[in-house]
Amino acid sequence: MAKIRLTKNELRKQKDDLKRFTRFLPTLELKKKQLLQEVRKAQKEIESLKQTYEKNEREISKWVGVFADDFSVEPLVKAADVVTGSGNIAGIDIPVFRSMEFEDVPYDFFETPFWVDEGIEAVKSQKEILAHITVIEKQLEILQQELRTTIQRIKLFEEVKIPVARENIRVIRIFLADLQTAEVVRGKIAKTKIAKKKNAESVV
Repeated sequence: MAKIRLTKNELRKQKDDLKRFTRFLPTLELKKKQLLQEVRKAQKEIESLKQTYEKNEREISKWVGVFADDFSVEPLVKAADVVTGSGNIAGIDIPVFRSMEFEDVPYDFFETPFWVDEGIEAVKSQKEILAHITVIEKQLEILQQELRTTIQRIKLFEEVKIPVARENIRVIRIFLADLQTAEVVRGKIAKTKIAKKKNAESVV
């Protein structure tokens, strides 16, 4: 523990510190609670999107035989950009998925199978889901890091800052009380000496 000055000014400072620490701690606890809720929410959303993706894959597999005629839809689906916005959770900026943009790839209606349009939309939908998952995973990473930092701060306040301030206050109070007691004792001794001196002079 760092050495402290045993003075009234230091006592006042330690009391102010303790007041600030104890006032700030509930704010950190609330932030921790909010972050935990958002982390769970993001995890559930990722799981839901993955289930949707898998469900779509199963639906596609029902007519995948149609795709087995040496024609691939993939070249007709080119992602141009993932559009994201910005959100704020417990004072933390996070990316928010908006949409996924695709390039317009021209193709000959007469030379492609009749199911191509449906196939393109299915592939686009799956790619969009994967992009959405990636953005939420980034959200989750940011939220989890902030949660770890917040928990560390709470531990710092609970296990170090607040106990140290309380101990410093206790030590300073004891020192000042002892100092005051010593001054009172010295005062009494001085008065006794003066009284004895006066008595001795009066006898003479």
